[in-house]
Parts: sequence; structure tokens; C-alpha cells
Amino acid sequence: MLYQKIKDKTAKIGVIGLGYVGLPLAVEKAKAGFEVVGFDIQGQKVWQINRGENYIGDIVSEDLKELVKTNKLRATTRMNQLEDCDIMTICVPTPLDKYKQPDLTHVINVTNEVAKYLYADNLVILESTTYPGTTEDVIKPILETKSWFTCGKDFYLAFSPERVDPGNNIYKTKNTPKVVGGVGYKSAELAQLLYEAVLEAPVKVVSSPRAAEMTKILENSYRLVNISLINELTMLADKMGINIWEVIDAAATKPFGFTPFYPGAGAGGHCIPIDPFYLSYIAKKFDSTTTLINLAGEINDQMPNYIVQRIADILNTREKPLKNTKILLVGATYKGDIDDIRESPALKVAEILQEKGCQLDIYDPYIQKFAAKKDYNLYDLTVITTAHKHNIDYQELQKNSKLIFDTKNILQGGNVIKL
Repeated sequence: MLYQKIKDKTAKIGVIGLGYVGLPLAVEKAKAGFEVVGFDIQGQKVWQINRGENYIGDIVSEDLKELVKTNKLRATTRMNQLEDCDIMTICVPTPLDKYKQPDLTHVINVTNEVAKYLYADNLVILESTTYPGTTEDVIKPILETKSWFTCGKDFYLAFSPERVDPGNNIYKTKNTPKVVGGVGYKSAELAQLLYEAVLEAPVKVVSSPRAAEMTKILENSYRLVNISLINELTMLADKMGINIWEVIDAAATKPFGFTPFYPGAGAGGHCIPIDPFYLSYIAKKFDSTTTLINLAGEINDQMPNYIVQRIADILNTREKPLKNTKILLVGATYKGDIDDIRESPALKVAEILQEKGCQLDIYDPYIQKFAAKKDYNLYDLTVITTAHKHNIDYQELQKNSKLIFDTKNILQGGNVIKL
């Protein structure tokens, strides 16, 4: 029955968690012709969606308004409405605790709710990033125990990692290839069928949820390791009097065997500085260690301190201390041209500078509390910490700033010092 419902798009879909992952997914499923109900514990998000008000930059606001107007998409805080859904997709946060251990509280709580309303022929898909084994060892037992159903026989379960890249103007939810791993052949088949009905991109089916979970960890570990490598070489290049940006540009001329990564105050966002440590956690249970990932994480974590030390050195050559010096940070988000400050290294730099007694201001047109335009002349040093390409007049910034420390290679000139 579910197979046919997906084929003719009469299956009703619930998307649990309406953030950067869940809402774009809900919109694409509704645009594909499915009736979609979004679930979130934050009443403000639910209220905004039901009014057709968009709060995610990667969504076309007109699309959301039209879907709400035509009743293809609505939102609720009431989890009991899951009982009307044929397919339930879990897109809730999976943070690390202060010891860098995975915190599955949100996933477990939602799974317990799903189990209350699970019925025969349902499909449950986990999209929240987690360590290999979560779908089969955590989600499946809860659903089977609480519902008295058997996975693969009475209901179906799969994992499909989110691949959201906020601010990417080329690859969005609809045209980014999907990876699917199901608990058994039927689960994988149904999940593949669903995503093929929603997306323009191909769907890659792997042998198990574990393989799909590992795929996501590999993708972000790759980025963490390479960003950390470039940051480590940046620190060395500075001591050697070498311009690392020139070196990267030169290396990038090689048409094979090299992908350019760029230095900065560290890797931010929910994925890159977080996800690889799920693998470090589970590796211990197999009496193994992820040495390279752990070292990359240490390098990434020390970059805000390195940036502050560079700032102190720059001021010291001008006989200025950090304490009471007026400094402006330009950019608070973790990457350019988005409004997301999760795990932002720029804010970590700001925190350290404030601890050292700087008179610090932050300017970022994408974040409301930092959006007020600043008088660049007032500051002893302007530090570019995020590579925004839009909404900042860099010519005006350079013309009116006394001295600029550019960590993102945006400006050239006599008053600019590069990372």
C-alpha cells in the first residue's frame, strides 16, 4: 500500500524538526505533490510557517506562501497528528555535550513520540547526523518495543543523511544527490522511491543505515581535516614569511590531485566541527581511535586563539596593547552570506578579545543585533572574520579604516595585513 501511495503521491508525510534541514525538505516534498505536516516544539516557527512567513534563507519565500495557501504544507506543535502520517522524517539537532560526546536526547525523545503513533506500513526516516549504528541500535529498538511492530515486516526504517549547505546558490535540497540506507531491502526501496519522487538529483542506495551514517561522517571529516591542514600550514607560513594565499592559488592551478581549502578563524556551523566526533565516540567502542580527526579538531579549536595572538602582535608593532584598544570584527556568521552563527569561530574570537579587555564591536548585516552600520574611523583595528560577498561595501571599509587584519583574503592595499 505504501509503495503505491508514494507512486501516486497520496502518502501523507510528517517532517519533525523545522530548522535548516527540516523546513527545506518539507517544502520540496510539498512542491513534489505530497501533503506535508511539519512538527516543531517552537511555537514561533509553527506560527510563522502557517502564516507563510519564511525564516530559512535557502527557501524561496513565494514557494512557502503558495504551499501554505494551497494546504499542501502546514505546521503544528501537536505530535499526536503523526497518527495521520504514512511517512515520518526526523530532522532534529544532534549536538555534542561539553565532553564532545554525542547527545541524542532530541532524537530519542522524538522516536518515542513516533512510536506512540506508528502503525502498519509506516516508513520512518532519520536524517539527523549521528554515529554509525544509531538507526539500527537506538531508533529501531525503541520503535519495535513501544509499538509492538517488527521492522521490515510491519513498518520500515531508513537513514538518509542531510546534505544542507546554507548559502550555496548552486546546490539546494532539490538538486543535491541523496544517500539512503534501509533496514532491509524493502525499507531502502521505499526510501529511494520517496526521494526519487521529490528530488531532481540521483539517489544512491547503500547496503545499510550504518553505511549511510558513515557516509555523512566521512564527508564532514574530509572537510575538517583539510581545513585544519591549511590552518596549520598558515601558521607555519606566517613564521616563514610566506603568503599562504599565494601558495594556495598556485597549487590550485594543478588540474588533478589538489582541491583548494582556505584558512580562517576555524571551521564553524553545525556539521564540520561537530560530526567527525561522532565517529571518535563510536570508534572507542570498537577499541579504535580516530587519531587524525582528533588532531584536526585540536587545530581547529586553537585557531581563534591564534587569530587573537596575531591581532595582539599587529597592535604591539604599533605600540598598542589589547586592553582598551578599539577593535571592530566584521562578520559574525560561520560562513559568508548566511544568517547562521552556530559554532561560529568569529564569535569565539570575539569572546577571547572581550576577556582580554578590548573595546570590541561587531558588524554583520546578516545578524540583526550586529547589523547597525559602524563608523570605521573610530577603531584602531578592523578585523574581517567572515567572507561576506554581499551587503558590505569593502571599498568604503578600506578607505575609512585605519588598519585592517583580513583573515579571509578579501582586500589588498597598504593598510591591509593578511592572515
